[in-house]
Amino acid sequence: MTVLLVSHGWHSGVVLPRDAVMGEGAGAALRNVAIRFRNFPELEFGWGEARFYRATPTLAAFDWRLALRALFTPGGSEGVIHVVGLERPARDSFPAADIVPVPLSRAGLARLLARLDASFRLTDGQPVETGPGLYGPSLFYEAEGRFSFANVCNHWAAGLLDAAGVPTTPVLDTHPLGLLADLRWRAGAPPLARPALD
Repeated sequence: MTVLLVSHGWHSGVVLPRDAVMGEGAGAALRNVAIRFRNFPELEFGWGEARFYRATPTLAAFDWRLALRALFTPGGSEGVIHVVGLERPARDSFPAADIVPVPLSRAGLARLLARLDASFRLTDGQPVETGPGLYGPSLFYEAEGRFSFANVCNHWAAGLLDAAGVPTTPVLDTHPLGLLADLRWRAGAPPLARPALD
C-alpha cells in the first residue's frame, strides 16, 4: 500500500485510500469517518491547533498572532483533525502541493491506522465533529494531543509514518521542507513531479 504525504507549504497531511481506512488497525473513529466519507475514493487527514487551523485555509490567511499563540500557549493548545474527501487523485486535487508517495507494508499500514485512529477524541465511542472544514467536502473533529512548538502538524504527520516503520527525525520534521528532506534522505521517498503550468 502507498500512502501520500502532502505538504501545502505551511502544513502537512496524509492521504489514504478510503478503502484502506477500514483495514486492520482501524478502530471506531476511522470506521465512522470512512462511512461518513463513503462517496470519496481518497481521504486527506491533517492535525493542528484548533483556532489557528480553522482560521488558516491558505498561506495567504496566515496570522502571526494566532500562530504564536498556538505555538507558545503554556501547556499547549487543543488540537483538531481535518478530514477531506477527495473526488480526484491527490495530485489533481492539490496541484501546487509537494506530494511524497510512501510505500508501506501491510503491518506498517495497520500501525499507521492504529495511531491515526487514536488521534481522534471519542465521546460515547464515536469521533466528535466540530464543524465544516477548510476546503472541499471536509469536516473538523476533536483530537487528542496538545499543539505546541514541540508538537506541530508536521510532527503529527511524521509520527504516523514513523509508526508505520518509515524513519523520521523530529527536529528536522518541524517544518514541511525538513519533513520532505527527511523522507528523501532517510526513507528514499522523493516528491512527485508537479504538473506543468499552462
